Amino acid sequence: MSPVSFLLVDDLEENLLSLEALLRREGLVLLKARSGDQALELLLQNDVALALIDVQMPGLNGFELAELMRGNERTRRVPIIFVTAGSADGQRRFRGYEAGAVDFIQKPIETDILRSKADVFFELYRQRQQIASQRDELETQADALKQADRRKDEFLATLAHELRNPLAPLRHGLDILRRDPDGPDAGSIRDMMDRQMVHLVRLIDDLLDVSRVSQGKIELRKDAIVVGDVVRSAIEASRPLIEAAQHSLTVDIPPEQLWLDADHTRISQVIANLLNNAAKYTPSGGRIDVSVRAVGGEAVIEVSDNGIGIPAAMRSEVFQLFAQVDDHLGRAQGGLGIGLALVKQLVGLHGGTVEAKGRADGIGSVFSVHLPLSSKTETQDRPPKVLSSEIPAAQSLKVLVVDDNAELAFMLGLMLEEMGHDFEIASDGPKALEAAQRYRPDAILLDIGLPGMDGYEVCRAFRKDELFKTTPIIAQTGWGQSRDKTLAQEAGFNHHLTKPVAFEDLEKLLAEAAVPQASGM
Repeated sequence: MSPVSFLLVDDLEENLLSLEALLRREGLVLLKARSGDQALELLLQNDVALALIDVQMPGLNGFELAELMRGNERTRRVPIIFVTAGSADGQRRFRGYEAGAVDFIQKPIETDILRSKADVFFELYRQRQQIASQRDELETQADALKQADRRKDEFLATLAHELRNPLAPLRHGLDILRRDPDGPDAGSIRDMMDRQMVHLVRLIDDLLDVSRVSQGKIELRKDAIVVGDVVRSAIEASRPLIEAAQHSLTVDIPPEQLWLDADHTRISQVIANLLNNAAKYTPSGGRIDVSVRAVGGEAVIEVSDNGIGIPAAMRSEVFQLFAQVDDHLGRAQGGLGIGLALVKQLVGLHGGTVEAKGRADGIGSVFSVHLPLSSKTETQDRPPKVLSSEIPAAQSLKVLVVDDNAELAFMLGLMLEEMGHDFEIASDGPKALEAAQRYRPDAILLDIGLPGMDGYEVCRAFRKDELFKTTPIIAQTGWGQSRDKTLAQEAGFNHHLTKPVAFEDLEKLLAEAAVPQASGM
């Protein structure tokens, strides 16, 4: 907080020194003037909390100075205490108050009275300073809220647009297949619908990821990983978008292995987001470059393009949630303004930084991710990844599908039949427990959000029954937060799948569920 200033006006230097000695305190600046003209000059240069003015001065006397102060917008509200050695009769006091005085002090000055009065005006000014500071903070917060509200409105408009983009071809594809399910274009229509569904799920996953990171609920599964491996994984994920736009892609990864202590999936997501951005904002037939190098204990991963670029003033703002560069809105193909915000948050969770800059030739953008290198120098012994083709063919299982959404349950049943399994459907918890006694399922697909008796209660009820203590129970639910998975595990679920359940994921889990039964037969 800035110091408080008092103005002392007296034509005698010794009186000014005496006042200064009496009033001196921490946080107080004492401005001294020996004439009315000098006082006016100081008042124009400084904000003053109190003016102590001698009445009898040569030239401009104290009353005249006060009248001039009251006539000026800058100084009209400055409290004035007159200090006088003359008589303070009623007429004299009336003139002083008329000129704007708040008090009179008679010379010789009583020290305690002067200090007491001065302390009041010191504290009043301090309070005004605090109120002004709070007002400025409130104005800043109000501006920030307006900005956030504007971004929210833009985001909702963008979200509606981006959700309609995949929903429209899904709707059209369904209409065509309903009229001609075995037509010549049926296969390509189904492929298109699958791509649009994947895109729709990705949009929702991005939203959930931003929410999890913002709330500190995201879980990093760190391991010793090689930078080159994670970059190649990201490139494979982004390759369809890059090839669709006919971009050329160059990759520069050093032959030596650079190790990170990081979450492979999340770092791959970071790089893929940057590659997707480059593909979206680069005109067809452009160039995208990916490079990796070690610099001073850090791995630096750069993704550059020769696209439309980002204005210098916006390069820090693009990492804010829901930020969109105005010139880019027309070119955004499937963007919600959250991808770069998610990139920054995920990189920050790994102790790294990310920055955006322009290319040296002034065309396009360069995004640089800096991540701390691990001290790991040798390849870890890792269990080989199981490919889908290596999953053993599952024997036919009896699967109980429990879901209150009849259409979803029926579609899951068709998926199960496609995998070679048998199924039965129950729409709520009590019906599921009753059906299980008769059907004796080998595995149970159980929704969490059931009416009345929720999925957790149903699972616990199954586990209390000796018949189903070891039966594989798989949660298939729209609740996909880490807490939801923990609750499912505590209730007795073996696995947790988030809707929409992928065919391959369900097939793999059921193949694993069949193994113990096959070995026991």
